Amino acid sequence: MISNIKYMAGVKSIKDIDIAGKRVLIRVDFNVPMDEHQNISDDRRIKMALPTINYCIDNNACSITLITHLGRPKGRYSKKYSLKPIQKRLERLLHRKVEFIENFEESKDEIATCSLERVFLLENIRFYEGEEKNSEELSKKLASICDVYVNDAFGTAHRKHASTYGITKFMKTKVAGFLMIKEIEAFSKALENPTPPIALVLGGAKISSKITLLSEIIPKIDKLIIGGAMSNTFLEALGYDMKSSFYEKDYIGVAKKVIEDLKKYKVNIYLPFDAVTTNSIENPTDVRVVPIQDIEDNFSAVDIGPATLKLFSEAVHLSNTIIWNGPMGIYEVNRFSRGTNRLATAIVDSYAYTIVGGGDTADAVERAGERENFSFISTGGGASLKILEGKVLAGFERLDRKS
Repeated sequence: MISNIKYMAGVKSIKDIDIAGKRVLIRVDFNVPMDEHQNISDDRRIKMALPTINYCIDNNACSITLITHLGRPKGRYSKKYSLKPIQKRLERLLHRKVEFIENFEESKDEIATCSLERVFLLENIRFYEGEEKNSEELSKKLASICDVYVNDAFGTAHRKHASTYGITKFMKTKVAGFLMIKEIEAFSKALENPTPPIALVLGGAKISSKITLLSEIIPKIDKLIIGGAMSNTFLEALGYDMKSSFYEKDYIGVAKKVIEDLKKYKVNIYLPFDAVTTNSIENPTDVRVVPIQDIEDNFSAVDIGPATLKLFSEAVHLSNTIIWNGPMGIYEVNRFSRGTNRLATAIVDSYAYTIVGGGDTADAVERAGERENFSFISTGGGASLKILEGKVLAGFERLDRKS
């Protein structure tokens, strides 16, 4: 039986069709971080969409309409989430005019007019209540303004929304963009044809968000390295008192089951045996490095310790495929970011194929200054997690398939 990742890899890309003279609608993911003055602090997601947009320009698409979301405006207009700052950045990156469409329903005739190399950017699709509800009415309206639908929004490919899923029901031609294909090829290399030994590095706060992932991936890996607050639940399951550290009391049983499964499949597990601890995360006046068994009352573990970092570094250096999802501590705070930063360096210093599962991990890698040194960094945290869980992403389900 074909695997889910191979199924997704079998969709048609924009290169498999003729777009000359066609109105092309591209679902991109321009959900980029901005400061309080709406200045874009990281435009990587915009840059990742440029190959697909430029391909449409170079191959004489009749018109190109871009659709994206920004933030969570909950179906209402909000100046904070307007795409006007993105329009300006996109014009600089494309070196051409981008026409901003505030209301695509009122501008349907203009969008439908064939004018070569004309690029439109629709206002935030999440200003429409029907977007997240996968409204059939909104899906039909979006389908009516194009001849070809291209999904290149990997960051939202796991969502069944009108612009990522519903629209495909009403489109004759629906294909993947270059970024979607690139993402699937990268995960396919790590999951379908990996070079062992394979190490999965997990961090972040909660085991509850990664239960499905663990149950699916344990039989496929050789090493499981766990840091961050997630490791606290495992350490509690092994009998350690993590004091004031965050852990999921209701998932201690699940952690024990995972440990049993690891033994069953002969997967080596690596957990912290020292930690950076503090008396206060918000206002740390006392920061100490202690063995896990010596965490003091009213102290919390906020990063892996130096001995653990050395252990984790040795484990990744002896791996040939490394998948990383989740930071090792509270990396947003400089005093607690050392474990994450130095592990990032250790991973890229290995000779392994290295893949980062988007989201906070991608941000942490950026902060560590190692972004260019990883084999691949995904643009979607939630979407990459679903792939690691073995799921078919909704954004791929209805796209046209190769023969």
